[in-house]
Amino acid sequence: MLFYSAEYRRIAVLSGELAGVKMLPWLFVAALSATAAGFYLPGLAPVSFCEPGKDQVPDCKSTIELFVNRLDSVESVLPYEYTAFDFCSETTMKRPSENLGQVLFGERIEPSPYKFDFNKAAVCQKVCTRTYDTNNPSDKAKVDFLKKGMLLNYQHHWIVDNMPVTWCYDVEEGQKFCNPGFPIGCYVTEAGRPKDACVVNSNFNEKDAFYIFNHVDITIHYHIVEHEQLGARLVAAKIEPKSYENPNEDSPDCSGGPKFLKNKHIGEFKIPYTYSVKFKQDNDIRWASRWDYILESMPHTNIQWFSIMNSLVIVLFLSGMVAMIMLRTLHKDIARYNQMDSVEDAQEEFGWKLVHGDVFRPPRKGMLLSVFLGSGTQIFIMTFVTLFFACLGFLSPANRGALMTCAVVLWVLLGTPAGYVAARLYKSFGGEKWKTNVLLTAFLCPGVVFADFFVMNLILWGEGSSAAMPFGTLVAILALWFCISVPLTFIGAYFGFKKAGIEHPVRTNQIPRQIPEQSFYTKPFPGIIMGGILPFGCIFIQLFFILNSIWSHQMYYMFGFLFLVFIILVITCSEATILLCYFHLCAEDYHWQWRSFLTSGFTAVYFLVYAIHYFFSKLQITGLASTILYFGYTMIMALIFFLFTGTIGFFACFWFVTKIYSVVKVD
Repeated sequence: MLFYSAEYRRIAVLSGELAGVKMLPWLFVAALSATAAGFYLPGLAPVSFCEPGKDQVPDCKSTIELFVNRLDSVESVLPYEYTAFDFCSETTMKRPSENLGQVLFGERIEPSPYKFDFNKAAVCQKVCTRTYDTNNPSDKAKVDFLKKGMLLNYQHHWIVDNMPVTWCYDVEEGQKFCNPGFPIGCYVTEAGRPKDACVVNSNFNEKDAFYIFNHVDITIHYHIVEHEQLGARLVAAKIEPKSYENPNEDSPDCSGGPKFLKNKHIGEFKIPYTYSVKFKQDNDIRWASRWDYILESMPHTNIQWFSIMNSLVIVLFLSGMVAMIMLRTLHKDIARYNQMDSVEDAQEEFGWKLVHGDVFRPPRKGMLLSVFLGSGTQIFIMTFVTLFFACLGFLSPANRGALMTCAVVLWVLLGTPAGYVAARLYKSFGGEKWKTNVLLTAFLCPGVVFADFFVMNLILWGEGSSAAMPFGTLVAILALWFCISVPLTFIGAYFGFKKAGIEHPVRTNQIPRQIPEQSFYTKPFPGIIMGGILPFGCIFIQLFFILNSIWSHQMYYMFGFLFLVFIILVITCSEATILLCYFHLCAEDYHWQWRSFLTSGFTAVYFLVYAIHYFFSKLQITGLASTILYFGYTMIMALIFFLFTGTIGFFACFWFVTKIYSVVKVD
């Protein structure tokens, strides 16, 4: 899975964009970039290439190395390493090290035997020949695994100069789609119906046979650098997978019909792997915008704007409702309450003022609520900062796994706000078991996520998938949690308990007030169900693209849209919760704490329902392991989303209740 920010190509002129921002960190960045020819982040600096024998220019390479990543499929959640399918491999070079985000997403980048001299065309070059004998159990297992890969349409993911090698083909309405992957082969059924990529060639007509793409035509596009240092820069790498019999194995000439393997084949079987490469100068494409041709083949922008407009209409509607309550109803209420002179007038009154002596009464299960709010605050800040950096383009596709690494590191470092918020709220709820509160904040929600993740990892280990996290990485994550996050949570909790409790604007009565019989729509459950509908309505279109990027291995690059939707979601959750909170207080029901958390948190239940619908209507995932993995990871996302939205609702309602009771006179 690759994440891409469309804004990242403007990093080179970041100083110009940020000139008007009155923030010290950006001034520092601007100073750096103003003195440099271009400002590039680590991993984003362009590489120059020269023809062999002309590499006297400093830092100019003449050999182009092709790297291979893990193989994945839309029909399976299980990715596999390149070597699992017994393709031609490179054993002499050291494989590049992966960051935490790459490991979590199952990316395994390895060197390959495909190497080219810059601007030197090559035709039908032999890479290797694999020989199998199905009478040998080891060879039979390899052939069966290769067949399974073709049956489930597993896709290669190759990388040249930190850029995906793409397979571009025509789709409906004359449009061209550029896929950052290409299939290892395809299958023609016993009835003669071609599946998946077999439809591209009419010669793939042998019944009950697997066709292997054992040859690739690679076209590398480059442009010559004129104003900066001499050399060329690669701007695109495109591939066309083909299948050739190659009768002459020692000196293949890419002739003969397509290479196929009968499903019931017994005996020896050879697969010769070859490639051709050619170079094409293209000065129209700049290095900084070389991803655009991939993204432009994904026509999602119109749908995104529809999504944003849809969300903004909901926000305007809710804002209008909240403004009406605040400016008209509340203003009139407060004026009327403050003008009351006699006790008799007060006894005749009804509405939210009557519950002033109970509105700040500590909620039941205050310990659990405070722990949830601490974890929710941690997730909220993590999400905001990650999306902010993604919008600026710092988490670009050249830095593979940067998005996930950033999120995990931020979560670990944000233990202090989690401990502080949980401790401060627990103290204001009148709680005294501070040790239990600190331990639950540090271990409850992260522990549930880790336990789910560990079970999923066991399944991946059992299936031999590349997404299975190595034992060393698992230990490293536990070390981050126990050695950094937990101590930071304890520090936050220490300051939270040390600080005086939150002062409420009104005193709480000793005897709880009787709550009158509630009508259907002011009862807790209907209100909670209604509260989650509007926030979900704001995000469900964006949710489709996010789920596509995770499960259908499509690129997600619209972080500008996502950040806007994030802001809209925060506003919608806040306003919907405040609206329902006001109605419940008017009905003299003062149990608002848990209800406000659950009202906006119920958005996560709608997310879960949508994820189930997405699984059955959009995905072709088969197999028990893949199904368990899908729902296991979805449960983690739903829990995180529940804490995130619930925290927004609680704090919005807390602010609202504090505000309205602070401006009303109480005897």
